[in-house]
Amino acid sequence: MSTTETRLAENRRTENRRTETRLVETRAFAPDPALEGTWNVDESIYATASVDPTAFWEAAARRLEWAEPWHTAHEWEPPTTDPATGVLSVPAARWFVGGRLNVAENCVDRHVRAGRGTKVALHFEGERGDRETVTYEDLQRRVSQAANALTDLGIVPGDRVVVYLPVLVETIVISLACARIGAVHSLVFGGFSAEAVRFRLQDTGAKLLVTSDGQFRRGAAVEVKSQADDAARDLPDLEHVLVVRRTGQDIAWTPGRDVWWHESVGAASEHHEARSFDAEHPLFIIYTSGTTGKPKGLVHTSGGYLTHTSWSHWAHFDATSDDVHWCTADLAWVTAHTYEIYGPLSNGLTQVIYEGTPGEPTRERHLEIIERYGVTVYYTAPTLIRTFMSWFGDELPTGHDLSSLRLLGTVGEAINPEAWVWFHRTFGRGELPIIDTWWQSETGASMLVPLPGVTTLKPGSATVPLPGIDMAVVDAEGAEQPVGVAGTLVARRPWPGMARTVWGDPERYRDSYWADYAGCGEHGGYYVAGDSATVDADGCFWILGRLDDVVNVSGHRLSTIEIESALVADRSVQEVGAAGVEDPLTGQAVAVFVIPSSVIPSGTAALDPGVLRARVAAEIGPIAKPRFVIEVPDLPRTRSGKIMRRLLAQLIHAERARRAGRTPPPLGDITSLQNPEAVDAVAAALAELPAEDPAVAPHP
Repeated sequence: MSTTETRLAENRRTENRRTETRLVETRAFAPDPALEGTWNVDESIYATASVDPTAFWEAAARRLEWAEPWHTAHEWEPPTTDPATGVLSVPAARWFVGGRLNVAENCVDRHVRAGRGTKVALHFEGERGDRETVTYEDLQRRVSQAANALTDLGIVPGDRVVVYLPVLVETIVISLACARIGAVHSLVFGGFSAEAVRFRLQDTGAKLLVTSDGQFRRGAAVEVKSQADDAARDLPDLEHVLVVRRTGQDIAWTPGRDVWWHESVGAASEHHEARSFDAEHPLFIIYTSGTTGKPKGLVHTSGGYLTHTSWSHWAHFDATSDDVHWCTADLAWVTAHTYEIYGPLSNGLTQVIYEGTPGEPTRERHLEIIERYGVTVYYTAPTLIRTFMSWFGDELPTGHDLSSLRLLGTVGEAINPEAWVWFHRTFGRGELPIIDTWWQSETGASMLVPLPGVTTLKPGSATVPLPGIDMAVVDAEGAEQPVGVAGTLVARRPWPGMARTVWGDPERYRDSYWADYAGCGEHGGYYVAGDSATVDADGCFWILGRLDDVVNVSGHRLSTIEIESALVADRSVQEVGAAGVEDPLTGQAVAVFVIPSSVIPSGTAALDPGVLRARVAAEIGPIAKPRFVIEVPDLPRTRSGKIMRRLLAQLIHAERARRAGRTPPPLGDITSLQNPEAVDAVAAALAELPAEDPAVAPHP
């Protein structure tokens, strides 16, 4: 590593371990004893997985259909230091070595062969109200057509295909078609800029871009093809652009390069003989939202990823053939890869996919969809839950039958306890389990998660590791922290769904995730998740936020998530992002950027900074009291809903520099934001603050 990288790693190994946890949550919700024995797994699964984790994962893999069995379950080469050069090696994990399978066959064909072809695979609902029902037989035909069309376009195993589409049936079809022929797909959020798409095309060396003429977004038809054209211009590796007709808008066309979906896929044969691929064959590349530097293209492979994905979905969502599963994530987010494409389809479920935004045409759209399709499992993000709290207040609007729901789930940032309790009381009728999942693009599937009917739930905690996963909170030397003491969240043992590398940059994979704790533990190294956390006396994990998001006030290292949780509990607040900004007296001061709630109690000021500061002081302590309370219309988020807190701090520093007549420093990469317009919105809010406001007053 470079001198700078070594210094940053050392900082992570020392300073970031001392985060103070101050917010105490004591509410707990035990499983309903009347339902004991009715769930897919029971308490014994933990012992089974603990005795022999590798054998446990082998049993999970046998739930899938393999063309050839594996001869070695697991191989692991930990990062080691060369004594001659001092260079740390790149770690390598392999699972189900020698085994061969086809991921698309496991998600589609095997269900048809088993006589379940007429079962509904997808209920699609467009934002404008158009609907489509796709059975497994339909899906098999469409995936086969797409696979033949890809082959006709010259795509062969190992080629990369970038998919720049909204949530459509075609998005799932092309993903499965890539898997069927061994091409490597990389999905891009449909709202990303041409710059973000171009980076992914260049980085992967993609031969094909799949896009649409336009998409329906927030009640309007938005033209997209021109963005795709800007992204694709003059790329030597790119051979074709495959275009789905969605909105019917007039678009520019490049003869010889551009191909209509309906003319290519629609005309292709419905019969396709799938071939098997090695378990370690790359399945997809997904890009992180990188807080610094360029986004990292994480590579997930076929056998290990699908094993982890399929088993975890079956276990913690208690998947049954009667379920109607709805994961509300955009298909380009890893949550959708795992729990909206490969998990539910590998388990043969029916699921809902929805193109639009939650507020179109009314704020009750999600309630209508749950009722219309009889959704049984509803998996969404804390950001949306807090939005619903702001829209609806204490109770959901009447007139919607949500009685089909039997399980709820959350994913993204750690959910605030008050939002958890609200979700449980309203959507959950005060009785449904909430499966709060913690995981990352890097991990492939869930790592910390309760099992319904087994785990006692705690609002704000993702509870305990998934069976077969070894998570811990450690100090700078890799020793487990005592109960309640914050440290670094790590995985101490390789697992099947882990990303194998960073595309084209294995050294970055090593330095980002393994260098800090190379040589630790019985497996020769710990994976560093990048989060600070604590473990309570019951073994439940509490995420405190990203290590780099900690606020250091006079030597007290404070969790941004705890500060935000205290504020979200106030009725005047819809959403809040906390950040540490430079302060000449205390080193850093707490700044909170607050989106006001749209449901404000009668006679209450929309936002009262004094009340908000007092709430934080009462719930956490005076040291955590925000110095600056700034009202904003939106917050910059990644597509997983995570607030980009470093951007909030940077925007304050940029405004201070501007007012001092200095050139503001660059913000760094923002191409992976779900809502890049929020950056300008926050900057505008800061610019409107009066000259005497201490938040933006120039600092020496």
